[in-house]
Formats: sequence, structure tokens, C-alpha cells
Amino acid sequence: MAKYTEAKCRMCRREGCKLFLKGDRCFTDKCAYDRRPYAPGQHGRARKKVSEYAVQLREKQKARRTYGVLERQFRGYFAKAEMAKGVTGTNLLVILERRLDNVVFRLGFANSRTQARQLVRHGIFTLNGHKVDIPSLQVKVGDTISVPEKNRKIPVLAEAQEVIARRGCPSWLEADGASFKGTVKAIPQREDIQFPINEQLIVELYSK
Repeated sequence: MAKYTEAKCRMCRREGCKLFLKGDRCFTDKCAYDRRPYAPGQHGRARKKVSEYAVQLREKQKARRTYGVLERQFRGYFAKAEMAKGVTGTNLLVILERRLDNVVFRLGFANSRTQARQLVRHGIFTLNGHKVDIPSLQVKVGDTISVPEKNRKIPVLAEAQEVIARRGCPSWLEADGASFKGTVKAIPQREDIQFPINEQLIVELYSK
């Protein structure tokens, strides 16, 4: 499977905003975007004419990179969102939010979605009591994500209570750091997704 192996901070600089790909590091003075808030490369500071297509493309790339999804999979999510009832753009963001790796990150069990994806792939979590290792799995209302006793000594998981207290938890999820458990209370709504993404631009891009 294809995998991005370059510096993640380059993606933030390219999209012109923080994507929080490195977790807590993004809130410190070490954040590369804070130090160099312009596109990477020789012509990163140059003024460029931005076309309508370029604006739409950047918005799509921003969403794709935030959730760590490759192009082919992202297109598949869009096709599914288009066929579902409701607003296509909102459906797309809800599908991305319901990914298991994103839920693990939102619950505070990982510092970033990349780390959450790695933990899921290593079978660290259980879903409704069953071991899972598929980061793209779509969670449902009532699902319970938990960490078995034998895996609770992993440093990042041991800090879960502190992370949950500092970062908070979305209203559609319920996190219990003491028992290393999280529950899906509801399907996320558009207002629950605070990251600044204009999903309508993505719809316009794929509708051409």
C-alpha cells in the first residue's frame, strides 16, 4: 500500500494551515508551520494567481491529509456520501469522522491520527469485545472501544486520562480514561466537526 514518508510538517505548510498531524508538538514552538508559514520549496514565498480549481483542490487535499486517507479511498468515500441521503459534503465528513482510527484519536487514546492508525493496526483495541486491526472500520452508535488490561501499560495509553482532560471529547463520544474505554453515543453532526474545512468546495471539485 502507498504511504507518505516525507516530513508531515510540509503538508501543513503546503495547505496553509495547521493539520495537527503531530499531535501535541503542533501546539509548541517547535511547530514548523509557526516558524515558516509559507509553502515549502524554492518558490514557496512567491505570490501566485490562485484559480478556482486550485482553491477546490487545496480544500480536498486538506481534508484528505487531515484524516490520512489516500486519493482512491477518498474518492470511494465521496461516492458513498453522494449516494447517501442528505447533504453530500456533510455526509463525506461524517464518514471520515466515523473511521475507527479517528475515533481512537478523538477519545484521547492517541496524540495524532497517524499514531491512532498504528495502534489500531497493531491490534491494541477491541471493538465491542472483539479485537480489531482495521483503521478504516466505520463505527456505529452504541459501539464500545476499549483497551485490554495487557495493553494499558503502553505509555501513550497510560496518559489517556490526562489527554482527555486537556483536549476534551466530542459530544457524540463518551470517554472514560480510568477504565480505558470509549462509547459512540451518536452519529457526528456537522457542528461537531470543528476543523475548518469547506466541504462544498470538495463537492464542486468532484462534480466537474
